[in-house]
Amino acid sequence: MNTVTRPKVLVVGAGFAGVECVRRLERKLGPDEADVTLVTPYSYQLYLPLLPQVASGVLTPQSIAVSLRRSKKYRTRILPGAAVGVDLKAKVCVVRTITDKLVNEPYDYIVLAPGSVTRTFDIPGLLDHAFGMKTLAEAAYIRDHVITQLDLSDASDDPAEKAARLQFVVVGGGYAGTETTACLQRLTHAAVQRYPRLDPGLIKWHLIDIAPRLMPELGEKLGRSAQEILRRRGVDVSLGVSIDKAGAQEVTFTDGRVVPTHTLIWTAGVAASPLIGTLGAETVRGRLAVTAEMTVPGHDGVFALGDAAAVPDLAKDEKGAICPPTAQHSMRQGKKVADNVIATLRGEPLMPYVHKDLGLVVDLGGRDAVSKPLGIELRGLPAQAVARGYHWSALRTNVAKTRVMTNWLLNAVAGDDFVRTGFQARRPARLKDFEHSDSYLTPEQVRAQVEGGAGKTGKG
Repeated sequence: MNTVTRPKVLVVGAGFAGVECVRRLERKLGPDEADVTLVTPYSYQLYLPLLPQVASGVLTPQSIAVSLRRSKKYRTRILPGAAVGVDLKAKVCVVRTITDKLVNEPYDYIVLAPGSVTRTFDIPGLLDHAFGMKTLAEAAYIRDHVITQLDLSDASDDPAEKAARLQFVVVGGGYAGTETTACLQRLTHAAVQRYPRLDPGLIKWHLIDIAPRLMPELGEKLGRSAQEILRRRGVDVSLGVSIDKAGAQEVTFTDGRVVPTHTLIWTAGVAASPLIGTLGAETVRGRLAVTAEMTVPGHDGVFALGDAAAVPDLAKDEKGAICPPTAQHSMRQGKKVADNVIATLRGEPLMPYVHKDLGLVVDLGGRDAVSKPLGIELRGLPAQAVARGYHWSALRTNVAKTRVMTNWLLNAVAGDDFVRTGFQARRPARLKDFEHSDSYLTPEQVRAQVEGGAGKTGKG
């Protein structure tokens, strides 16, 4: 009977926000106060900022996939699937399980932390021919793909094909695009030494962005420093430029240039999870509108945070400012939401979220980095020490910290390896194949599923 009467807290998403929320709920909630369920397709938390280093082979995939089941005190029920719709009136979340079944999961309180997906535009051929850099599978796949291009170029007797396979295009001058370009350029530069038939001069990386400068959040000086580092390495940085159309063997830029290539990596920003569109609630710049306490106005027991929520940034004087979609905000929002969920359960007042940004770090591989901790501009080795120190300290478990540090040390001593691991299949997989953004329901489909889903309700 106690199991039946305990309130059900449902947390959607196992990113920085969702995991921090669940961990705090476990620490601070009494065992009889509530049942906690976490909806996630994978039983790990992905440390997203280090994905470019997985793509370049500096880190192994499992080193940044932090298991959610390592703690012996872990009492949260994990529902393996993705939330594809929420009926706020009925208080039911519709989950598509990893076996592709739709399950109705009732709740008393819901924490929406579904994160974000890669932001795309209506560009001909983009979804069919571009890779993303948002998931662990994509990073591993891209590594195999890039090494495959070297292998195929080396084996080809066609000069045009040989050159085309050694040109790589990355779209997006933010952190993900800049770090991905920097890390993969280092990989190909090191790898080509093992291909005596290839001319290193044929390898060309292009980084393009529609913005006037790289990573504007870093400030003009550090952004320019990052750009100079990339250009010194031979990367062609083009600003004020985007993609006009994408094909299987070439990409056309908006300035008219046509680049023969088999590799287009798209990192031009993120958009809130399509789950937000199923709620029928107010949004701000595509993200769910919430109060400073991260509650959804007009809906009791509904909290939202992270990349999918427009959390007011009270630390800024700017009117209407919302928190940027960064890991440091998501982690701290997760803890504050957990406190507010507990306060709601206990009838206590809620507290607003306030956090002053601690700064930004950009790891460009090797000894190159630019960082701005607490407003202090750093370059080179000091910036690299800060960048890696920040990422290392932010990893949640000692096991993950040990794996990452071991990988870094091994790479520093032994250098890169250039082994294709087998993820590169005969059938190409592109951006549209990894994030499954077409699996979400419409609001009408959610209502139909909830009303007709008798017998498919998840167990508490």
